[in-house]
Amino acid sequence: MSLFAPSSGLTLLQSTKDQNFRQLFSSHFINHVQVRTVPYATPFLSVNVSGRPFRVSSRKLKPIIASAASTVETPKISFRGKNPKDINVLVVGSTGYIGKFVVKELTSRGFNVIAVAREKSGIKGKNSKDDTLEQLNGANVCFSDVTNLETLEKSVQGLGVSIDVVVSCLASRNGGVKDSWNIDYEATKNSLVAGRKFGASHFVLLSAICVQKPLLEFQRAKLKFEAELMKEAEEDNGFTYSIVRPTAFFKSLGGQVELVKDGKPYVMFGDGKLCACKPISEQDLASFMADCVLKEDKINQVLPIGGPGKALTPLEQGEMLFKLVGKEPKFLKVPIEIMDFAIGFLDFLVKIFPSLEDAAEFGKIGRYYAAESMLIWDPDTGEYNAEATPSYGNDTLEDFFQRVLKEGMAGQELGEQTIF
Repeated sequence: MSLFAPSSGLTLLQSTKDQNFRQLFSSHFINHVQVRTVPYATPFLSVNVSGRPFRVSSRKLKPIIASAASTVETPKISFRGKNPKDINVLVVGSTGYIGKFVVKELTSRGFNVIAVAREKSGIKGKNSKDDTLEQLNGANVCFSDVTNLETLEKSVQGLGVSIDVVVSCLASRNGGVKDSWNIDYEATKNSLVAGRKFGASHFVLLSAICVQKPLLEFQRAKLKFEAELMKEAEEDNGFTYSIVRPTAFFKSLGGQVELVKDGKPYVMFGDGKLCACKPISEQDLASFMADCVLKEDKINQVLPIGGPGKALTPLEQGEMLFKLVGKEPKFLKVPIEIMDFAIGFLDFLVKIFPSLEDAAEFGKIGRYYAAESMLIWDPDTGEYNAEATPSYGNDTLEDFFQRVLKEGMAGQELGEQTIF
């Protein structure tokens, strides 16, 4: 089903998986809408409550939009007492690298997933609505704008059902200063406000383990929202949260696989021991986040999480890769001071050319990940603690390297800034 509202930006499309939700959605929505006359007609997908798959209507019809007067009552009982099929989970950031897997995991567990997506999603908006529907098959896709609270609220209102849980996989596209605050803070807060307005009593947040040492704008933005999320739970004992702080993703460590395969050296900063991590796969992380929806031992917790096995330094990652390709290890060691010089120069230029602010920030991001471990930080010892960093899942970095060697990095794009 597709609904389009010019005044609110609401477009909601439903895929064909969940019959129970379709019936619930249809019966609620039809009771909460009114037809308004507009000066033009626009195509939309016809409402079908027969249980058969929704089909595109070729007729030009007037749009149906949600009445501003419609309201949704907050559930009287805790969602944790329901069956998954009766729990409505709103996922924002659903088309992102982790978000796609979170949506897939939640739908596989039987939840009624409402995935919020941009009309043009993906890197530089390359995905159309049809691409998004295919990508998020099994979920009810709501096309809206998380950066605009009014639009998002009207979109959620138009669903005609209450929200039980919000899962945020939002992350700034490039780590730039403005983008970080617009997405990691403002848009994420919008999803909290909209979710709460329509009944949400639990919020699962995808954060990052690196916020422990906040030297970058996106880290500060994430921490500001984390603090407000915790305050919300303190002020309302009926509301809970789970803050997930994962270590490095597999994709961020796969950029040199093809180079090593082609006989090039593995590049690392310093002696290759400056930073370490317990990398986690997208699927294992999605599974952990899905656990946070119902498991009470994850309520009101900050949850750092890594993948299985020991922490690995860049040197150890390189040695593993050379072993897999059957080549003698060959490393190119780059002094970290080179990055310090570049960052200093960019900071100087920003004073003259403010438009270079993001370029300077990207340099700082690169410097941070070249030197800081993605592990639990112990402020008492001033060191990272691999043993204290929890492990989860079954997928290993070695398995990932083997897959990339055979299949390449398709689907593992790093985003708009390759510096990551």
